[in-house]
Amino acid sequence: MAAEIVQATRREKIGYRFRAPLHLLVVYEQGVRLNGETFVEGLPRSTLRDCKRKLTFVPAGQEYVEWQEPRILSRTAYFYFDPARMPLDAEGGSVEFAPRLFFENAELWETALKLTALIESGGFDNQLYLEALGVVLAHELVRLNQGARRVEAPVRGGLAAWQQRIVTAYIEEHLAEPIPLATLAQLVRLSPYYFCRAFKQSFGMPPHRYHTSRRIEHAKALLAKSTSSVTDIGMTVGFSETSSFSAAFRKATGLTPTAYHRSLG
Repeated sequence: MAAEIVQATRREKIGYRFRAPLHLLVVYEQGVRLNGETFVEGLPRSTLRDCKRKLTFVPAGQEYVEWQEPRILSRTAYFYFDPARMPLDAEGGSVEFAPRLFFENAELWETALKLTALIESGGFDNQLYLEALGVVLAHELVRLNQGARRVEAPVRGGLAAWQQRIVTAYIEEHLAEPIPLATLAQLVRLSPYYFCRAFKQSFGMPPHRYHTSRRIEHAKALLAKSTSSVTDIGMTVGFSETSSFSAAFRKATGLTPTAYHRSLG
């Protein structure tokens, strides 16, 4: 494994491009961009602004392109893995690594932070610990990718299990962003028309309504434990106006966000 830690020092446009016979794990420790776009081959492009605490994984041979105009200077760690030396899965077989863009995983995150802290502190006198952390990070990647998507037909009348996992994970990772129907359909290799029918069969509601319901559930959790204003919470879960957030929340729960927060007290 090799690693790089990159700290932006000026608010100027920055561009990255990577394609190599190595796996790449990108760890966004901090950074908010005024404008920008990230692309990982095989996935829809993302214009997510707040990249803090996000992860991106690029399998060997696939392209990664990113540009940004930073609002908060970025700090990013890049970890490179030799595919030939990656751990095997629990059954002793090789793992099919899938691309992932702006996801969260507590185990990967904690191990990566330990590694970056050790590297920056110049802790190379503890080489065995450094190598052990690298091995743990590789194993966490294997665990994450076990059971990666396979080419298979959807279940009659609905989405296959792997399709449901990919779609729900993508929605959770992009709750605050608008998600076009075509993007979700592309992720699971279906036409938008068939995807919409299959999604409703599997989840009992159209994709847009499911996305909204997940936003509301996340908002409920924030209202329960946060001191943020209703406006801030609405923006956090993707509503640009307080009125639209309140209307959607009341439709789903029967209460306004403020009333819901009071009911918990």
